Amino acid sequence: MYKITKKLRINIFKRQSRKGLTLPEVIVASALLLIALVPILKALTQVNMNAVTIERKTQSLCLAKTKLNQIQAQSIYNFDSVISQSNEVLSGSYLCNTTSQAVPGNSNLKSITIAVGMDRNSSGTLNGTEIEITLQTQIARRQ
Repeated sequence: MYKITKKLRINIFKRQSRKGLTLPEVIVASALLLIALVPILKALTQVNMNAVTIERKTQSLCLAKTKLNQIQAQSIYNFDSVISQSNEVLSGSYLCNTTSQAVPGNSNLKSITIAVGMDRNSSGTLNGTEIEITLQTQIARRQ
C-alpha cells in the first residue's frame, strides 16, 4: 500500500509541474513575437500611407472632373470666356491650375489642361510635386 501511494504522489507532482511555462520559454516566445511584429507594423504603416495617397488622388480627380464640367458648360454660352487660371482654391487645401490655349490653325477649338493637387506646404501655390491629377481635353465652339 505504501508503494502505490508513493507512486501516486510522484505522478501528481509531475502533472502539476507541467501546467505553466518556464521563464526561458516565455522569453523565447516573447522574442519570436517581437521579431514577427516589427515587419507587420512596417507593412501596416506602408498600407496606411498608400491609402492616404490614393484618397488624395481620388479627391483630386473628382475636383478636376468637376472643374472640367464647369468649363465645358461655360464654353457653351461664351466660348471666349474660357481663360487660364492659377492657384484657384477648389475645396479646402486643394488647388487648381487651368490652362486654356487656342489650337493652332483652328479658331473653333481650345486645348484645356487642368492640374489639381493638395497644397501640402501651405504656400498658396501648386508646385510640380503637389500635382496629383492632370486632365487634358479640347473643347469646340458651339455653332
